[in-house]
Amino acid sequence: MSEFVEPLGMRILIRKDESRHQTKGGIVLPDAAEIPNITGRVVEISVQIDRDEDFPINKYDKVLFNPHNAIPVDFESDNLLYVVPVEDVVAVFRRDTTIPRMVDIDESTELDEFDDGYDFSDDD
Repeated sequence: MSEFVEPLGMRILIRKDESRHQTKGGIVLPDAAEIPNITGRVVEISVQIDRDEDFPINKYDKVLFNPHNAIPVDFESDNLLYVVPVEDVVAVFRRDTTIPRMVDIDESTELDEFDDGYDFSDDD
């Protein structure tokens, strides 16, 4: 028999992402640096949130949340799990699946508007 954590009410279960100890610019952050919002993956959502269309949060979504009211769960020794009230989720990361359209150039387009003055002819 396996055990799992099921959040109740308007709460979700989040697995916190690994803490970054260095910024993209190369600045090393001390361990005591407090970051007000952190990211994680939604592991489980309550039945109440699943049925409510006002909260577009699904399992496996990457979210940004405020850990102030989060309750840590020591369920898995190698992962940091938090039960988080849904109002503390401040953003859901989405991926844009649309491909940007290239500008169509047809015969009616004036090529002079693309001319930068460079001569490409092979007349040497």
